[in-house]
Amino acid sequence: MYQLTARDIRRRNRFGVLQAVYAADGHTSRQEIARATGLSFATVGNMISELLDVGVLAELGYDAPGIGRPRAQLAINPERGMLVGVDIAETAIHFDLFDLAMTVLRSVEIPVDAAATEPDDVAALIIRGIREVTAGDADKVLGVGLSVPGLVEPEGGVSVFSPYWHWHDVPLRELLEQHLPHPLYLDNPLKASTAAHLWFGAGRDVDDLIVVTLRAGVGIGVVVEGALYRGVTNSAGEWGHTNLVLDGRECRCGRAGCVEAYVGAPGIVRTLRELAPSSPLLGADDAATIVAIAEAAAQGDSTALQVIDKTGHYLGVAVANLVNLFNPRTMVFGDLIADQLGEPLLAVTRRVAARHAMTDPFDAVALQLSTLPHNPASLGAATFALEGFLADRETFGSVAARRALRTSAP
Repeated sequence: MYQLTARDIRRRNRFGVLQAVYAADGHTSRQEIARATGLSFATVGNMISELLDVGVLAELGYDAPGIGRPRAQLAINPERGMLVGVDIAETAIHFDLFDLAMTVLRSVEIPVDAAATEPDDVAALIIRGIREVTAGDADKVLGVGLSVPGLVEPEGGVSVFSPYWHWHDVPLRELLEQHLPHPLYLDNPLKASTAAHLWFGAGRDVDDLIVVTLRAGVGIGVVVEGALYRGVTNSAGEWGHTNLVLDGRECRCGRAGCVEAYVGAPGIVRTLRELAPSSPLLGADDAATIVAIAEAAAQGDSTALQVIDKTGHYLGVAVANLVNLFNPRTMVFGDLIADQLGEPLLAVTRRVAARHAMTDPFDAVALQLSTLPHNPASLGAATFALEGFLADRETFGSVAARRALRTSAP
């Protein structure tokens, strides 16, 4: 079993303290952080001193007089630096520039030409988008996080396999860092969306969580006892490629009957085509069709409601399997399909899952839509960059060294 080093523990504590400050949504005190994290007051004090020294936190003054000593109020220092989150999807790449308070300062979106998806083509778009979104502020960027579809090896920055473009073992970080001055952090949308919820969403309140991403591809992020579960090869969460229908629809992974073939955007469009081959709801692409289905369903269109009902039945069975397998406290549904089809889809999913899941685990879980205010994949990708900065050995090592010198000085 892997043993945590003192540096690992210090980094984890640093994350926990900063997460507590973000969760306070404004300002908080050392005492409140100690209560929220369960860390000792001395440990919290040390972590806060480090974060103050590098400018991530700022002291705002003291709370109003009352019983006991006034408490120094702490908040994120939004001007300490900027982070970039990049959401690479099948048809477009979305870029967000955040300040350190995770407020979106600027956004850019660049379409992906279906005829130009070789690694060099996509890398060129990523470089262009990062330069555009950071124009005039490149020297303030602490790091760039990239959400890359498919299987990703984060340590080496390698796209191991992308189902969108049939990439295999593409050294994407290497392609990018030749042209960009920023630290780069790569992972996939499932992990990115889950990281966003851990820092800024439902993961603040529960330790056992599943984040369901529903877009062209589908999958889950799993949080167990407050930590993101990755698996041995970082491929945990590929629920979209588990079998739902024996000998069912062909999936783009090359297998048949996968969850994704029924509840991903292309699968939902296929369901619409099966129900109404010449439906006026069929748009220029899958995303446009999903939007049209949502709008038509809100007007009571019978075909749109049938599509949602059928999709909810498939999703409900697949969700019941997750409930039985993981016994989570909360399941959060996000991204394109959940954002558009929303509560009507979730209502069918709940009803069907209740029939197929074990009673006690289902009674214990809350199924809810994501309430994150930003694109969860780009927000989570920026969070990877934040984590990378917070884990930077050079930055925080020099802070600890300076403090040790001050403490030992006569």
